[in-house]
Amino acid sequence: MRVHVVSDVHGNATDLARAGNGADALICLGDLVLFLDYADHSRGIFPDLFGVENADRIVELRTAGRFEEARAFGRSLWAGLDRDAAILGAVRKQYSRLFAAFPTPTYATYGNVDVPDLWPEYARPGTTVLDGERIELGGLVFGFVGGGLRSPMRTPFEISDEEYAAKVEALGEVDVLCSHIPPEVPELTYDTVARRFERGSVALLDAIRRTRPRYSLFGHVHQPLARRMRIGATECVNVGHFAATGRPWALEW
Repeated sequence: MRVHVVSDVHGNATDLARAGNGADALICLGDLVLFLDYADHSRGIFPDLFGVENADRIVELRTAGRFEEARAFGRSLWAGLDRDAAILGAVRKQYSRLFAAFPTPTYATYGNVDVPDLWPEYARPGTTVLDGERIELGGLVFGFVGGGLRSPMRTPFEISDEEYAAKVEALGEVDVLCSHIPPEVPELTYDTVARRFERGSVALLDAIRRTRPRYSLFGHVHQPLARRMRIGATECVNVGHFAATGRPWALEW
């Protein structure tokens, strides 16, 4: 059995269409939407609306940890515009391309920049959306936990630690624990380019220690200090920033 796993697709529909080649199934761990590419400030919803110079400025502020200034700058750009309508329209265009690129079968969960309410409109037969749920593939049980935890970035799908922990608890014991964000381990949560710690989950870390899955698979941190490490019996793997690499991570058994 061979499964390909991707995360942080961020608009890369071209490579996504090939991501399932040679695999029995594709797993997507979220962040389909590209709001702003920190490596190429000309790409994404934000520069499409406000231009590259403004994208340069907001990345500069966020990278420096000046989140209040970044929010104030963003508010000044949005003044007089229907923010929700503009963003939803752009997200719909991206989802139309991205969901059409999913191979069959695909098993997907949400990232922190996704808009879950829109997914039922675009998920075709052959794409199964899972959050706080489990499936069996080739004799292994896979559990899925979507979304992110609340952060200064205030991305669209951030939830409380308690709500997130309840979804982790609902999975019970699984062989492969699939989530968008990593367990709360410094080496797995630190982004070496953004120069900050992203939010990881204590609930995921506790579940790994308690239930000892074979694998913990996740994304979210684009340039992590450590891409994989063991926690007891569990191999923890950041499957990679698919938007940049275009390459899925492969799990075979």
